[in-house]
Amino acid sequence: MTLLYTEVEEELRAAVRALLADKCSPSALLDRASRTAESGTPYDAELWKALARDIGVAGLLIPEELGGAASRESGASAREAAVVLEELGRAVAPVPFLSSAVLATQALLTAAGQKARGDVAAELLGRLAAGEATAALAVSFAASPYAPPGPVATLGEDGTVSGTVTGVIGAEAADVLLVPVRLARSTKQGTGLCAVETSPAAGEAVRVTSVTSLDLTRPIATVSFDSAAARVVAMTDGMEAPWVWEALVRGAGLLASEQLGVAEWCLTTTVAYVKERRQFARPVGSFQAVKHRLADLWLEVVGARAAARDAAARLAEAPAGGPLGDDAAVAVAVAQAHCGAVAVHAAEECVQLHGGIGMTWEHPAHLYLKRAKADQIALGTPGDHREALAGPADLPAPA
Repeated sequence: MTLLYTEVEEELRAAVRALLADKCSPSALLDRASRTAESGTPYDAELWKALARDIGVAGLLIPEELGGAASRESGASAREAAVVLEELGRAVAPVPFLSSAVLATQALLTAAGQKARGDVAAELLGRLAAGEATAALAVSFAASPYAPPGPVATLGEDGTVSGTVTGVIGAEAADVLLVPVRLARSTKQGTGLCAVETSPAAGEAVRVTSVTSLDLTRPIATVSFDSAAARVVAMTDGMEAPWVWEALVRGAGLLASEQLGVAEWCLTTTVAYVKERRQFARPVGSFQAVKHRLADLWLEVVGARAAARDAAARLAEAPAGGPLGDDAAVAVAVAQAHCGAVAVHAAEECVQLHGGIGMTWEHPAHLYLKRAKADQIALGTPGDHREALAGPADLPAPA
């Protein structure tokens, strides 16, 4: 296993970066963020269409036999998805890649392992891979992989779903909502995963209500179901929902790559700025205190890159839809415990070292700080991931 980027990964990076430079420049991003409250369209549909269909990023984790690009031999894997997330983090792009191509896709891949109902999951995965549809997993973005939330929606005996889920990302752009549900039966407990279409025909049965979000480029929403028609994707006895846990833990591992992209942009932009900004007849970057701060930050970003790449490589080795091994789980926890704090620190330094302009909404630094902070508390806090490391590392917490 190597953590170095392959030639294919670098080519994918170049394609994604070129598209984002053309369609998602800082000025365009600031303009969209300022208009989001008025327009009610936080996501860039045209940019997502270009990424999903033209470049094919929507199918990076979906097996080739289902129309995607993933393969155990020579196809795409979590490594390629991580490269895309790095570039999306570098641009804080308002697209539902994480919610659809990672979280929802992983839930479907896990559910597809249930042979009895795998045909529904396979059909949905095919639509996602082709860019024909976008999905969202109806679970709070703040949910921890180590304490997955139980289903709050109920699947009635008439095949409809009712309930309310808060803190969902990607719901505004989703054509399909994947809803963890309790089974309404008196004989024994059970859980399931249902697919609810959000087409206009659903009417008032499905309501997506945007709420105030710290991150202007990735809003959250409350999703309500009132006897909404649904298809059962997977079902199991008991209250454990493996598709939720797998989606959360793998999503957390890949989220570290997005945090890496945020940190790299902040560092690169800040270094370029302090080289040009002059004070007391010399560049601000020539002052020793500024040099030390940026040197320390560079070391943190290098460490974050190693942790994020290790998590992506371990996830790439794990079978799609299968159980995650101990090595991969440890790599995910290490990456999230470290990368979240690094991204926030990099964004804070970016704001501070840009001086007065960094404190204004005319500069994109605030968008990166908000994305970094929102990511830090998403899919488990750094504290949650450190606690998860205590057992495997044989370092029990103080009594």
